[in-house]
Amino acid sequence: MDEVLCIQIIESLRKGIPPQRGIDLYSVGNEKLIEGVKRHHLNQIEAMGIIRFISGSWGAGKTHLFRLLREVAFQNNCLVSNVELNVNDVPFNKFEEVFYAIVRNIATPSFFKKGALAAAPFGWVVQESLSYLGTGNRSVSHVSYEDYTKACESLMSDQSIDIDFKKMIQKYWETFLPEAADKTVQGQTRAEILQWFSGKGTVGQYRRRFGVNTMVSRSNAKLMLQSLSGFIRLSGYRGLLILFDEAEQSYSNMRNAQLRGAHNNLLALINGIDDPLSRGLFLIYATTPDFYTDSRHGIIINGALSGRIGQPNQRKPRALDIVWNFDEVDTDLSVYQVAAKKIQDIYVAAYPEAGSGLPSEKQLGDFVRELYTIHPSLSALRFWRVMVTSLITHFDDFLEGEIRPTQELYDDVMDRLREA
Repeated sequence: MDEVLCIQIIESLRKGIPPQRGIDLYSVGNEKLIEGVKRHHLNQIEAMGIIRFISGSWGAGKTHLFRLLREVAFQNNCLVSNVELNVNDVPFNKFEEVFYAIVRNIATPSFFKKGALAAAPFGWVVQESLSYLGTGNRSVSHVSYEDYTKACESLMSDQSIDIDFKKMIQKYWETFLPEAADKTVQGQTRAEILQWFSGKGTVGQYRRRFGVNTMVSRSNAKLMLQSLSGFIRLSGYRGLLILFDEAEQSYSNMRNAQLRGAHNNLLALINGIDDPLSRGLFLIYATTPDFYTDSRHGIIINGALSGRIGQPNQRKPRALDIVWNFDEVDTDLSVYQVAAKKIQDIYVAAYPEAGSGLPSEKQLGDFVRELYTIHPSLSALRFWRVMVTSLITHFDDFLEGEIRPTQELYDDVMDRLREA
């Protein structure tokens, strides 16, 4: 295991926060669902559009699953965009804002692997596509005019992509030509083009500068999403996984008109997912159980939408279910103990000097059992979060030679997590 990645994982778990990368190194309990996603969805993503829903109370593991799915998607040559929905910034009743968020948060496998930090990750996607279509290699940093011409021919011949979308991609590619302007002008041009994909500016401005006739708007945002999918597939990827996280229950804070708009947009996405132009799109929408049952804000007030989605099944999630019910996942002690062993292995990879100074497998299993017994089943803090934070603290104590009673360590961790 990569030492730097392992350190990042341990430092996140120390705070009780799921790490951005490396979830698959210690994840336990979702194996059957993930295998189903690979077999039934990711293996077929090039031929079809897919939409699934997640129902789960706070702390049920939705964020953990999203980060695990992201890594699985990257491993299967897909791009991923993680979008947090909320009333103020990304309301689902304004799908143009949702599209902007998808573009802002999109990432390629290489971008993710390098842990790259960039203000405009979509620019990374577009640059990689030029290298891939021009040379067959995404990692080429310089392209010739012949490479550019070859890429443009492929782009312009693709009928699944909107013409103005194509024009803006082509203009972005031009900034990488050997005879392009100096770096300052190149940077300004790229930023201006990426703003078009984020809905910034006016159509007149872009018509004069780049020859386009439209902006991304409410009327064409869903079509632009299909164009984005087509562009991603053209660029040699299998598809795009979009993870929608209804983190703040934004639907419950919407006025009636906004709620109708959000429901209608969601219904349009569901109805349009079978369109051939939606091939390569895999949408997962995660929210709490109220989304399905609330008599004022839930989907039950929209008969057509409720009929298409249905209700969460009273069983463990299956990949082919429309709704994956994470409140039905009953994690037993043995699963936590297996995960604890994996986390200890990551700790050793992060801090090789720890070596034999950590608990034996039996000691580790006993420690997790004690924690499991101490932690109230109805606590607001889920045991998973308490366990991972306690484990890192426990390993630290072992290294310092100051091993505390489990109850004392538990109380300390709970205080820290409540403050956080």
